[in-house]
Amino acid sequence: MEPLFGIVLGLILAVASPAHDSCSCATNKWAVCAQDSPGNCTCRLVGSDHAVDCSTLTSKCFLMKAEMIPLKEKRLWRPPHGLSDSDGIYNPDCEDSGVFKARQCNQSSTCWCVNTAGVRRTEKGDRSLSCSELVRTRWIYIELTHKRSSSAFNVPDVAKALTELFESRYKLPPKYIAAIKYDPPLIQIRLDQNKKPRWDVDIADVAYYFEKDVNNDSIFHSNSKLTVSVNGDALAIEKLWIYYVDEKPPEFCMRQLAAGIGAVVTVVVLTAGIGIAVLLILRWLHTRKYKKFESKEMREIKTPSLE
Repeated sequence: MEPLFGIVLGLILAVASPAHDSCSCATNKWAVCAQDSPGNCTCRLVGSDHAVDCSTLTSKCFLMKAEMIPLKEKRLWRPPHGLSDSDGIYNPDCEDSGVFKARQCNQSSTCWCVNTAGVRRTEKGDRSLSCSELVRTRWIYIELTHKRSSSAFNVPDVAKALTELFESRYKLPPKYIAAIKYDPPLIQIRLDQNKKPRWDVDIADVAYYFEKDVNNDSIFHSNSKLTVSVNGDALAIEKLWIYYVDEKPPEFCMRQLAAGIGAVVTVVVLTAGIGIAVLLILRWLHTRKYKKFESKEMREIKTPSLE
């Protein structure tokens, strides 16, 4: 009877072990997952304690909030790879839906307005600053360069490979990829999302995941390195730039622009003044030399007549 009980117990453990191991979030390595009951895996994000939908991308706001958790806390649950520095990262205020709140403030009570990508679009102020609406980022321009390859890539092949990458890895429907231009080694990708249905991913989230992948700090649980293949040949991304364009123009104060224009005008005026002064000095020297030469000629002419 005991050997039979041992076999049954071993089978139960063998079945339960894979179920426990499978309780992880494939799209977010910073999510803490627990199996509440057989077949029910619940994942939450440390820092905000929001539930995470692991079937799609996590919002950029929640991701930035997770990155601000002190490293000593992350060591308790995150993969063994350290985070990169947090330049440009702040601890954002997020709505329950995961979108950024229109107004963001830091611990020193400095506030600013952001767009749906969490990018600042106004001057900084104090807590009296009012942000009437969360302006949508409609276009995202991604520019990247790749390393030199042994064989040249064709434009249609590059466009196809990147479209498939964004659709399969980042779950972005191709309809949001407005254009892909290729002028070796520069690749330009334009994402266009006028309105985002609830079931589609946000292009700002896609751009953030892509940026993390390129910087070898993948958010995906597998932490696998990004590989882009064009007809079997690797497309090694070297540099990356991302630009955000909102539905409404940014509201930066004109004081900085006026100061910059004033500085330029000052430099131009000083340069022009120095140039005019140099010209006047050169003309004066030339006139003086001519008068001396004319005076000498007159003396030479008058000398014979006196004899």
